[in-house]
Amino acid sequence: MCRLLGYLGSPVQIDQLLCQPKNSLVVQAYQPKEMELALMNADGFGIGWYHPEKETFPYTYKQITPIWSDLNLTQISRYVEASCWLGYVRSATPGLAVDLSNCQPFTSEGLSLSRPLLFTHNGYIDQFRKTLYRPIRLSLNDDVYLHIHGTTDSEHIFALILHQLYTQPKLSLVQAVETALNQLSDIAQAAGNVFFCANIVISDGQQLVASRFASNAKAPSLYWLENDPNYPDAVIIASEPLFEGNWKRCPEQSIIRVGEDGTVNTYQVAPRCYS
Repeated sequence: MCRLLGYLGSPVQIDQLLCQPKNSLVVQAYQPKEMELALMNADGFGIGWYHPEKETFPYTYKQITPIWSDLNLTQISRYVEASCWLGYVRSATPGLAVDLSNCQPFTSEGLSLSRPLLFTHNGYIDQFRKTLYRPIRLSLNDDVYLHIHGTTDSEHIFALILHQLYTQPKLSLVQAVETALNQLSDIAQAAGNVFFCANIVISDGQQLVASRFASNAKAPSLYWLENDPNYPDAVIIASEPLFEGNWKRCPEQSIIRVGEDGTVNTYQVAPRCYS
């Protein structure tokens, strides 16, 4: 399990949200308040951001050390100013390696999509290597299959979304996420009703799309905050509130979209029926 953070709005220095708040992502790494299946998030961290003016692939900075021990992060996050960025701290799923290839955010760099993507995931697939590792890979087209560099359940969930966008270019990002979640549910059901959690924050640099979703399990916490007095033209999505404010809890089995103009829409994912 992990803790996630996404921002879309007027440009800010990343450290204002990553490091400075009372319950910043740095604090959530060693003292999370709402994480039930682990005590700490000390197996690495990452940030990813889009250039506020240039159309380029997003930039990432990742490490496999605890976020609080990285002396460079405070300098980098204070230097980088971005209007769209993601962050995460990792608590590795048992049995999955702690190395840079497994460190988020993941990107779509190398694939021909309409817009480059950043992706983070908080959750797990039960006994992933034994249950859904092979079925997920069998469902992917060749280019997306070859795009997987690590071994995590998180990257394979990202691959399901990439597969939808790659094979159906007209899908919106919300549609691709919903279709991928439904596909994951179908694969899990066919493999013996495997349970999983899939809290996601994904972006193409112009919008944020997030999910709070689980199958046969309780979904991890996820919140959003819009037009806070300190961030009047922004929306923040986070696993836990970073500071006092009018945070709203994302409903379970839902997808939230933050548009380029800051408009927030939520969508319920229709339950799957299996006979």
